Amino acid sequence: MNSAVTFSPQTKVRLVVLAVMCLSAMGSVHAGLFDDDEARRAILDLRQKAETSKMESDQKFADQAQRSTEDGAQFRRSLLNLQSDLEATRSELAKLRGQGEQLARELSDAQKRQKDLTQAYEDRLAKLEPAKVSLDGRDFLAEPSERRDYEAALVLFRKGEFAAVQSVFVDFLSRYTNTGYRPSALFWLGNAQYATKDYREAIVNFRSLVAGAPGHARAPEALLAIANCQLELKDARGARKTLEDLVVNFPGTDAASAGKERLARLR
Repeated sequence: MNSAVTFSPQTKVRLVVLAVMCLSAMGSVHAGLFDDDEARRAILDLRQKAETSKMESDQKFADQAQRSTEDGAQFRRSLLNLQSDLEATRSELAKLRGQGEQLARELSDAQKRQKDLTQAYEDRLAKLEPAKVSLDGRDFLAEPSERRDYEAALVLFRKGEFAAVQSVFVDFLSRYTNTGYRPSALFWLGNAQYATKDYREAIVNFRSLVAGAPGHARAPEALLAIANCQLELKDARGARKTLEDLVVNFPGTDAASAGKERLARLR
């Protein structure tokens, strides 16, 4: 048995409104479903792009890290090579410094030897070559042997060996005929002869001094010595004449002053 349901007009209106609302809701659901799929696809696409970008970035980072590692290894190798070169250079410098110091020592030793040899040569040369001598107010050149023999004779004179020194001076004057020592040698020879009372020979040598070197520093003393020898020989007249010559020719000397005193005693 069929029975029809009867709706009031108001109910019908409500049903129509409800149906419209349902249709609207179903459209919205379909529209929402469509929007969600697009979003998911967009998200997946973005995720894929992000993954791809990350992989590319990771690969680039890995490549850069590898290059950095290789560069670092190369730098370390270069640094090790540089350190090795520096060590070798320092070693070579130390070796060269040692060689330089050795050469400096050898040069110093060679210079010292050269200096010693030069000094030895000059010393030997000085013993062979004439040298300047200053004696009794005169300068002259003398052979080393002259100086040696003259000084040896004076040593004997100072020792009082008057007899022995006479032969030494005579030999000296015969061997060195042109020696600058001649006036002084004659003076000491005459004094040695005076000491041994060989007055005549003493006068001869004193006169040789005065005649050969009248301006010699020993000439006034030689004249005074001649006068003394003459007095010893009892030749007062000759002594007076010698003393007068002494006072006239060598005034102001100690010998002239002594000569004046003796002249006064002779008058």
